[in-house]
Amino acid sequence: MNWFSTLDGQGLLAAEYPIGSLVLAGCPALPWAWIGVAAAEPPPNDSRRGLLLHRRDEGFSGAVRCGLPLPLASESMGALLVQHALDDGLAVEETLGECERVLAPGGTLWLTALNPWSPYRMRWAGEGLRARHPGAWQAALRRAGFAFDSVSLQWLGPRWRAAHGDGGIGAGDRLRAGIALTVNKRVRALIPPSPLRKLRWQTGHLRPSEPVRREPAIMDP
Repeated sequence: MNWFSTLDGQGLLAAEYPIGSLVLAGCPALPWAWIGVAAAEPPPNDSRRGLLLHRRDEGFSGAVRCGLPLPLASESMGALLVQHALDDGLAVEETLGECERVLAPGGTLWLTALNPWSPYRMRWAGEGLRARHPGAWQAALRRAGFAFDSVSLQWLGPRWRAAHGDGGIGAGDRLRAGIALTVNKRVRALIPPSPLRKLRWQTGHLRPSEPVRREPAIMDP
């Protein structure tokens, strides 16, 4: 993953930082975590509630040194930003499963990866990086427990020249160097209680809906 420290790799990362900051702005209350390659920096932000981790070999280092599972409580994070930390194909399923576990209901996962359809792939060829197409990432997110229809996709970074980074969702943007998938953790709906059946009296007995008939009192002479 040393390619991201080159000029070409830095050109892609620079285009992603503003988008990552927007994701963090959407979780003003809960803590968040960022996991990125060694050459990346967390997006600019004003919050001190973030846990910052860099991918190191088969684990992570930074605020804590750890592997999988992540040393985080379940449903404790408002946002997770995973910036190219899975581009070598290592522990993809396990890491996404951990992301689903630690995200609070309604929390956001922002995942960036290399785009295999971009001409920019010639610049990382032979670097040991694995670029998956968006459909493969969407399928992996679904297996991790995220709702398939809640995934949004954006193309980021340069098409060929490192200094021409930007982003978009148009047809022409599909040749950009990176992709960003954003998915929210859906709140699991509670099972509604079974409806109460209306009680009805058997034939020959008074029904609750019938008025009570009072017989006139007989007075003794």
